[in-house]
Amino acid sequence: MAKARYHKAQRVFVKPVGTWGFVENIIPKWVQGIEEPIKIHYDVGMGRDFSQDELDVDETDLEATGTPAGIKSDENKTWHIVRAQNKWKSSRDCGHHPYPGTHPVVVTTDRDWGGWRVPGAEYDRDPDLIERQARLLTKAPMIAALLYQFIEDINGQEENLPESTVQIARLAQKVLAQVE
Repeated sequence: MAKARYHKAQRVFVKPVGTWGFVENIIPKWVQGIEEPIKIHYDVGMGRDFSQDELDVDETDLEATGTPAGIKSDENKTWHIVRAQNKWKSSRDCGHHPYPGTHPVVVTTDRDWGGWRVPGAEYDRDPDLIERQARLLTKAPMIAALLYQFIEDINGQEENLPESTVQIARLAQKVLAQVE
């Protein structure tokens, strides 16, 4: 079955047009009796829907290039979102969701199980918020790696830096200490 390769608001290169665009809407193509979509098309605001093969990822996108230079985060490669089927509602009953008939599950291992999920009622209450939280969770290892790198880069140079930068570094240390 088809899986969405790009997400809403992601910058993509539209090959047939030869220009960049942003994914405005993800359009799954469903067949009755099958639990997952058979095709995924993307609306990038150019007059027609494009298939996954007609789009390419932005090279500056962190998901495509991995982590920034100097940042090492093996966890970032394994934390990802999988789509789980709604057990109590069909895709017709939840057409207002960003991905009708599914909800996000953040997987934190190289296997597609385990990790973070929300109850269906919670997702139904505010699906856009839950989708944003899921994307944020998948980037948590990279954010932590960035904080570690920031602290390491300014360590020992506090007297040469603005006070606001030093305060941000102290806050970053407190946050990372709470995580550890």
